[in-house]
Amino acid sequence: MCGRYTIYTPAEALEQRFHAELPMDLLRPTYNAAPSQDLPVIRSDHARAITLASWGFVPEWAKGKDVKPIINARTESIADKPFFRNAFRHKRCLVLADGFYEWKKMGTRKVPYYVALKSEEPFAFAGLWSTVHDEDGNARATFALITTEPNELMADIHNRMPVILQQADEQNWLDPGLSREDAASILTPYPASAMTMHPVSTRVNAPTYNMPEAIVAVSQ
Repeated sequence: MCGRYTIYTPAEALEQRFHAELPMDLLRPTYNAAPSQDLPVIRSDHARAITLASWGFVPEWAKGKDVKPIINARTESIADKPFFRNAFRHKRCLVLADGFYEWKKMGTRKVPYYVALKSEEPFAFAGLWSTVHDEDGNARATFALITTEPNELMADIHNRMPVILQQADEQNWLDPGLSREDAASILTPYPASAMTMHPVSTRVNAPTYNMPEAIVAVSQ
């Protein structure tokens, strides 16, 4: 599971990295992105634009029904599970990030860790998106992160990890014409050798704690 992440890379750097336009007033740096927040994504229907979507996927067939938003989708079931099946075929997205948090159980407590790329560059989680409407007919986009089995680094702290796409696979992932089989083949654990992690303050347990200090290493 992945329930928190960061996206603080400046707008101009994100535009250069993902070859997409980002309105300068759209994005605010966050060091503790949490479910229900509006966060930057690149959707398959606008592959050259960075837009906002609410973290918590609601399928379009719900049509206003009381459906609990889901923040993570498992690679093992997204192709067949009715909740995600249509989005997996036609509505994939890049969820922009520069790191994420995971918690390791240590006795009776959980220790938060911050995980990022050794290169310190931003990256894209594999995601699914949808468009839903409220009671007044207003449209909003929602998304979920896709998770898979952990690599050697992540296995030390958790039994799942979010799918970080290889840069070469990002445009293919956005292609609505990509076959189900080829899309599934992209969803693999990112190489552990290219990642780093360290324990951080338990203050990140609170979604309201959104400071640069959140990602600073602390002793256990």
